[in-house]
Amino acid sequence: MDMSIHPATRGKLVAIGGAEDKTTQADVLKRVLAFSRDPAPVVGVITTASSIPDDVFEDYRGVFDRLGAGEVLDIRIRDRADAMAPTFVEMLSRCDVIFLSGGDQMRLTSIFGGSPALDMIRKRQAQGAVIAGTSAGAACQSTTMVYGGDATDALRKGAVKMSAGFGLMEGVIIDTHFLERGRFSRLMEVGATNPELLGVGLGEDAAVLFEDDKLFAFGPGHVIVVDSAQTTGSNVFDLSDGEAVSVHNVIMHALIDGDAYSLADRRVLGPEEAATLEMKKQNAHS
Repeated sequence: MDMSIHPATRGKLVAIGGAEDKTTQADVLKRVLAFSRDPAPVVGVITTASSIPDDVFEDYRGVFDRLGAGEVLDIRIRDRADAMAPTFVEMLSRCDVIFLSGGDQMRLTSIFGGSPALDMIRKRQAQGAVIAGTSAGAACQSTTMVYGGDATDALRKGAVKMSAGFGLMEGVIIDTHFLERGRFSRLMEVGATNPELLGVGLGEDAAVLFEDDKLFAFGPGHVIVVDSAQTTGSNVFDLSDGEAVSVHNVIMHALIDGDAYSLADRRVLGPEEAATLEMKKQNAHS
């Protein structure tokens, strides 16, 4: 069976685990801007997921201005009517970088789902714009999205809540604040019920770039890859909801800045191979 994973489009997609540094260094956000082809990119900040959009936008406007953005747009989509509004769709069409803040990912999917605004996000990604998100703004990116589940004991049938995401990346499911909130069991439960999905657990101030059929880790934190495709057995189909899941032969990798992973054949790339790919990316962006 072909267990390779392919991006839904060829645009750049960045997922951040949350709590990324916004101080002088701001390594992760600096890299997000650098992925744009424009030296002074137009950045659109979407604060839909947040309950405090004013504060969140001001934080990101400050850091993106300091990092060299040409313009920072407040794409203040708060309800379904906003997601349908031509004004916001036009703003999205101008963005070189579209950044989705943290908060509640169900707000993102329930407001954007099936809307012209989401269509424009997908279109801009296909045209080469950078789509980036942190925390909820990262979790929503995949076709299937985690939106809940007790981190302390999620290895029980039905404990992890999943829904449709934005569909920017197929075959991958993203969880955030992964190490800090002990969410290993969430992706193991996902893998037991959906072995084809590759779990990507993002620690805080850690990020991944999805480009072509590769995943590139960057930032100070860890990226955990949970590969359940080779599991040799699980009892999940015999259980009632809430009963303990047994799953065998789950493969995990801990990636740090500079590490890369091939989605096509599910393997960590060696240091030389990863460095060569990184050099090619940098040359392409220069």
